Amino acid sequence: MVVATQSLEKLCINSIRFLAIDAVEKAKSGHPGLPMGAAPMAFVLWDQFLRFNPKNPKWFNRDRFVLSAGHGCMLHYALLHLTGYDSVSIEDIKQFRQWGSHTPGHPENFETDGIEVTTGPLGQGIANGVGLALAEAHLAAKFNKPDCTLVDHYTYVILGDGCNMEGVSGEAASIAGHWGLGKLIALYDDNHISIDGSTDVAFTEDVSQRFESYGWHVLHVEDGNDDLGAIASAIAEAKKVTDKPSMIKVTTTIGYGSPNKANTAGVHGAALGADEVKLTRENLDWNYDPFVLPEDAVSHLHKAIERGAGYEAEWNATWAQYKSKYPTEAAEFERITSGKLPDGWHSVLPTYTPEDAALPSRKHSEKCLNLLAPVLPELIGGSADLTHSNLTELKISGDFQKGQYENRNVHFGVREHAMGAICNGMALHGSGLIPYGATFLIFSDYMRAPIRLSALSLAGAVWVMTHDSIGQGEDGPTHQPIETLASLRAIPNLTVIRPADGTETSGAYKVAVEFSKQHNPTLLALSRQNLPNLAGTSIEGVEKGGYVINDCDGTPDIILIGTGSEVSLCVKAAEALTAEGKKVRVVSMPSTDLFDAQDAAYRESVLPKAVTKRLSVEAASSFGWHKYVGTEGDTVSIDRFGASAPGGVVLEKFGFSVENVLAKAKALLG
Repeated sequence: MVVATQSLEKLCINSIRFLAIDAVEKAKSGHPGLPMGAAPMAFVLWDQFLRFNPKNPKWFNRDRFVLSAGHGCMLHYALLHLTGYDSVSIEDIKQFRQWGSHTPGHPENFETDGIEVTTGPLGQGIANGVGLALAEAHLAAKFNKPDCTLVDHYTYVILGDGCNMEGVSGEAASIAGHWGLGKLIALYDDNHISIDGSTDVAFTEDVSQRFESYGWHVLHVEDGNDDLGAIASAIAEAKKVTDKPSMIKVTTTIGYGSPNKANTAGVHGAALGADEVKLTRENLDWNYDPFVLPEDAVSHLHKAIERGAGYEAEWNATWAQYKSKYPTEAAEFERITSGKLPDGWHSVLPTYTPEDAALPSRKHSEKCLNLLAPVLPELIGGSADLTHSNLTELKISGDFQKGQYENRNVHFGVREHAMGAICNGMALHGSGLIPYGATFLIFSDYMRAPIRLSALSLAGAVWVMTHDSIGQGEDGPTHQPIETLASLRAIPNLTVIRPADGTETSGAYKVAVEFSKQHNPTLLALSRQNLPNLAGTSIEGVEKGGYVINDCDGTPDIILIGTGSEVSLCVKAAEALTAEGKKVRVVSMPSTDLFDAQDAAYRESVLPKAVTKRLSVEAASSFGWHKYVGTEGDTVSIDRFGASAPGGVVLEKFGFSVENVLAKAKALLG
């Protein structure tokens, strides 16, 4: 093998490039262009600035790194391998994008240690980064002492042109600037190429001016291919600015080093091809076989292991000092970051009787949040400019604002998409925070991507969605969800709960908090209209997803299944049918997800196969309910868009009345 004559820095940078080139080439799939162009900035960041411990990827005070341009994930995998993470071996690199690999086609936090958040859908990563930075700022304000700095780390993000085109990045950058998150530093890989070719065809704005208008500190490295000193100076300068997030535009060449494909769309999302790989090796003087690395580069980059151990040891000493000086705060910090819940925390959740006043479940939600807030200091969140409609304000706290990071009420503004991604970032920070984000249920459509990603990436966010049906009323069909519940229930690993009264709302919060600590998201669908408190509802029943709240002697003639505000209709209809001599069972089904997770014996005990006459009642689409009512059952549902009128009128016109439930039930009974 020819002895390399390149500088050590070039050896390291080209090691990153060729691991990406070779992995994509072997897989015949992937995006080599970004890793080839962004390798210099990534090398400088990881070699000189990023504080991490490869042998303890979850060390609390590590800097967080997010590759928002997740299609270039071989950049991240190469860095993890070269800096000594056990999670990415050379065999893992060789198995890029293959079944069961730790190096999947986009970065996945649940698959590979060292990946903080799952990226791929463009713009989500930078928005997650805002959530990570928010979590750091909040915890630092809460726990740091003048003589003992316990929480002190940066969030670094590499994003691309595609991220900057997606609207979610603009939403998130806008609020990050408003908050002045000075420990958020974004490096923008300005390479002017997207899938369609030059960005000139669709993206000609001045990104730097846009970020300046958001309130960011903006820098520009004009030669991101070779000027490592300029990259380092820009990052160092960004770290000095503590009252603003920083965006460093780094102008690079996509596919740097490829003689024929550099600076073209052809290198963005496809392997170079054997001939071009050979030419690129010659062009960059890379005299190594595929997946073979120069020892000098590996030795240098592995120094991260020793540095990381030092960083963690230094922090451990601070932690020991903190525990000695501030035992009360230390105990709270340790509990929260360990993911444990306080003993008996759920005892504050109220239960109700039919004698208690009827209230909307959004009002019960408000009470739950404010009872939980004192016992769960890790609970933090807010609404997308609907605080007084969603009823999500924590009375115990002020507003999270610039310089007031200890507060827990987060005003996201009219930014549902960014709110979702920011909450995911908070949940994935690894500090045990329980983030919640709220809007109207219909506007979950604006945040479908982050809701899906919360489920995919095991981000324990709590989605508080109010105005859950056509009972929303006068605002009309634009604001009345119809298919929304069915589509949300279709998302794997997302638990959707639509409570029927105050007790079930408490049950929903018990599930949501526990699931958050288990890294699973929950979505609560809450009513605007009043719900009577029902006999037979229970917190334990909600945990089962579906349960009997009103039963008969012997085998039922018919089972009425309701959710949310429609359960009370089932109860009243059952009373009328019982008076006529029918045997009726009423089942509340707040969560089909939780019910489906029960064992077969329990499901049979609630919905016995022998009882084929079943009627589901939900003010939403019938889609999905045939699984529970069977071929001989029926639904009271709505499969068209709503209408504008007072909520009670709309519900009645669409058949959500005791009279119509009775008529449907009697038709089933013959």
